[in-house]
Amino acid sequence: MLSIFETIMLLCFGSAWPFSIYSSYKARTAKGKSLFFLVVLLIGYLSGILHKMIYSFDYVIILYILNFCLIAVDTGLYFRNKRLDTLRNIE
Repeated sequence: MLSIFETIMLLCFGSAWPFSIYSSYKARTAKGKSLFFLVVLLIGYLSGILHKMIYSFDYVIILYILNFCLIAVDTGLYFRNKRLDTLRNIE
């Protein structure tokens, strides 16, 4: 059975990530970002995806996958920005 509350929660959490991605892209620095936080979120969403696949498959899994992908992009930008920070410190 599709949970409306789970769907709303995932939509609310997911709506913040495009702004975070944009900010990370424009800032070009990893300052203010926590890799630990991003990894914890990735693990949490991966757990939600696995739960949906194993125990209660429904279309909400799409939101889990979308959120996971958005956080993965932000994590990738973290590593790009960390490299840019290092390059700025070397020069």
